[in-house]
Amino acid sequence: MQFEVPQFLDVEDKIFGPLTLKQFLYLAGAGGFSFILFFALQTWLWITCTSVLAVIAAGLAFGKFNGRPIIYTLFSVIKYTWRPKFYLWQYSAPGQEQPVMHSIEGRQPTGSALKKLLLRLTTRQ
Repeated sequence: MQFEVPQFLDVEDKIFGPLTLKQFLYLAGAGGFSFILFFALQTWLWITCTSVLAVIAAGLAFGKFNGRPIIYTLFSVIKYTWRPKFYLWQYSAPGQEQPVMHSIEGRQPTGSALKKLLLRLTTRQ
């Protein structure tokens, strides 16, 4: 018995004519917000805000960056910006010698049992 393997899994379904559901929701959301602003703002300000909203909605709906929708890039930028960062940089001034690593083979650990355990774990003896 043979089964058909689905093809083109990464292509979204076109629901509203040539638009996918996400594209339609971006454009409809911008249109709805523009409709609300029409009654709240003066005409010149409404036209300005609607133009900005239309560009943003069209960019989110149709724009791609590196073959992926722009919304994924925006989420990555926001996540990168808000996550804590850990920078590790060891500066050594010019002319300053690097620390010399000494071999600890053959040395017997001295001190507490905890130090002995730490030495054993770090040197794998």
